[in-house]
Amino acid sequence: MSTSVVWFRKSLRLHDNPALTQACEDSSVDFILPIFILDPKVVGEKFEKYGKNRIRFLLESLEDLDHSLVSKAKSPLFIFYGCPDEVVGSIIRSLGDQFSGLHSEYCSEPYGLQVTQKILDRQNDLPEPSFHFHPASHTLLDIESVIRSNGFKDPKSMKDISGIFSKVFPTEKDGFYSVPDPLPVPSRLKPAPTGFDLPSAPAHFQCEVFSPSTLSSSLKDWGIGDFSNFENYFRGGETEALNRLQQKVSSQTDFVNTFRKPKTSSTNSDSNPLEPSTTGLSPYIATGSLSTRLLWKEVERINRTGNHSSPPESLHGQLLFREMFYLLSRSVPNWNEDQENPMCKNIDWGEPDESKLSAWERGMTGFPLIDAMMRQLDSTGWMHHLGRHAVSCFLTRGQLWQHWKHGRDLFERKLLDSDWALNNANWLWLSGVAPFSMPYFRLYNPCPDGKSSLNVDAKTGQFIKHWVPELKDFPVQHIYEPHLTSEKIQQDANCIIGRDYPFPIVNRKESAKENLAHFKASLSKLTN
Repeated sequence: MSTSVVWFRKSLRLHDNPALTQACEDSSVDFILPIFILDPKVVGEKFEKYGKNRIRFLLESLEDLDHSLVSKAKSPLFIFYGCPDEVVGSIIRSLGDQFSGLHSEYCSEPYGLQVTQKILDRQNDLPEPSFHFHPASHTLLDIESVIRSNGFKDPKSMKDISGIFSKVFPTEKDGFYSVPDPLPVPSRLKPAPTGFDLPSAPAHFQCEVFSPSTLSSSLKDWGIGDFSNFENYFRGGETEALNRLQQKVSSQTDFVNTFRKPKTSSTNSDSNPLEPSTTGLSPYIATGSLSTRLLWKEVERINRTGNHSSPPESLHGQLLFREMFYLLSRSVPNWNEDQENPMCKNIDWGEPDESKLSAWERGMTGFPLIDAMMRQLDSTGWMHHLGRHAVSCFLTRGQLWQHWKHGRDLFERKLLDSDWALNNANWLWLSGVAPFSMPYFRLYNPCPDGKSSLNVDAKTGQFIKHWVPELKDFPVQHIYEPHLTSEKIQQDANCIIGRDYPFPIVNRKESAKENLAHFKASLSKLTN
């Protein structure tokens, strides 16, 4: 009897999962051992590298995957805690002659590549090695194949990535790229090997093993399992991902065909300050609960029905940007650094100012839009892309002159859609240091009006009033700059600026002028 291990690494789903599909279709495989590995180097020894919302979302995603596996194959998900190489070694030793191979997904991150290579090295000790790390599972492109192709150049624009994409997926007669269809859920999921179940796991493996429920209990023991203070608006898992895909894309022809991301509202839907004006699918793409290929094909299906927007503003354009940043994160050395990174201007940022950084993180800067966005991030783990533009500009070249890495690291911990390739790309972009950045002197006004490119709600102020309840009684015409109002207005609104809500921590106009001068001077040093 042979057993194949399926490591759900970056694809926490049953649909369009090449690793799972190949294992299920292999006639020589009798059993499948489904696993997920919590690597302390990624999540932290006690999950300190993940914010609570990110932990909650991951746990819900694992619970949903476990439920699907049990319902379809009566096979639970084995959640291991430890170094992936050691976990795989323990599984191989436990299965012995039953072990027939490992199926998982390719990972392009530097640490992920190291892990993959360590695991592949174990094949040398096996009589018939069968280790498969499937490409194009988490992306549309086969990253390694593309960057090693003749003539590859780092893409820096939508035109560049479209050219690369068209070489891999030539356009059809109707103008659509020939992206393949996603794989369906395997018709039959093979069960776990006889004698292997979670209660007996300690007898089999030389590392910690959990089920979603026992992992949840352990999190509570570590003091991080209480999620009651968080807005559980985005629930993790493939089931929720597919429901949201149906509600926000598949059934919304007009929304998809007219979608232009720069025109969406940074302050969420008019009727609900928690519901994104975009699809809200990024957390599910990041965890692999939703296949990028499935999303691409659903958008394509709707686009085929009539006139539609085009890249870079369309939904396909957003996925093309994602592919571009994944390629760059693999091809550009030191992608996450400002030193020896050809895609990063090494600007002389100011020394860390803990008071400014703390006020920014806690949403206590005295700028209601910035504070609302940061509180939304802390409470839900999500923020609209224009909100990310606003808070990153404010932190870096706009008002606070702090290094982009401070924001990058905070987003890495807190965002549900946190992604190493994309998070670094976005901070390089938004701080103005990358070749693909907007001009550094184009700043976002942290006190916008209804005409701002940040597309804020200037009619009701509902978003601000929800996330900054101190200002809930403020007249909407003053809600973005409450410090400029009279004492009477503040008294009538039951919010005295400086007592109930802070004064702005900087003069936005003076700090912007100074920071642009700093940026220009730093650029001059780089070119001299």
